[in-house]
Amino acid sequence: MRISAGHLKGRRVAFQGVFSKKTGADELRPTSAKVREALFDILRNDVQDSSFLDLYSGTGAVGFEALSRGARKVVFVELNQELHRSIVDCIGRIGLVDKAEAHRAKVMDFIRRSGGCGERFDIIFADPPYASEETAQLMPIIDSIGLLRESGCLVIEHATKSAMGHAPAAGTLRHVKDYRYGDTMLTLYRKGTPQ
Repeated sequence: MRISAGHLKGRRVAFQGVFSKKTGADELRPTSAKVREALFDILRNDVQDSSFLDLYSGTGAVGFEALSRGARKVVFVELNQELHRSIVDCIGRIGLVDKAEAHRAKVMDFIRRSGGCGERFDIIFADPPYASEETAQLMPIIDSIGLLRESGCLVIEHATKSAMGHAPAAGTLRHVKDYRYGDTMLTLYRKGTPQ
């Protein structure tokens, strides 16, 4: 898997051995190159100099793509030991230790801990396993903890058949649009003033 654009274009970020590893119920399902391209087309005005949180990172391809396209900092969160190690190795191999950090943690634990420490991000991308019950919980918990900066973006990748729906009116996240790519959907929310 290679970075498709930006100053790191063509650099390999995941090797074939990572794809052969089984990760139990959450078997690796990397975000396709087509969907990655679409994601960064959607975020084109937001990525430059952003702080980017890549949840359920898998191979880390989305986060590395963000760095290549001008993100100031990327934080990867991946629970699987082999995948986490692959991301850490790639950060060192490409020379991004001053711009990237990788955490081996459960996503919900990381979110609560980071929110409690006052950490904030401009963009949060989440690609939970399609069968995960956490998908529907992500938006409300990210909103309630305040993990996004004002005008920040949350993008959740999920199966087309499991629509995310609109954000609750009491929260600060506003549903912007759903983008469909075959059986994959990207749902975009943006943080704004509560109604």
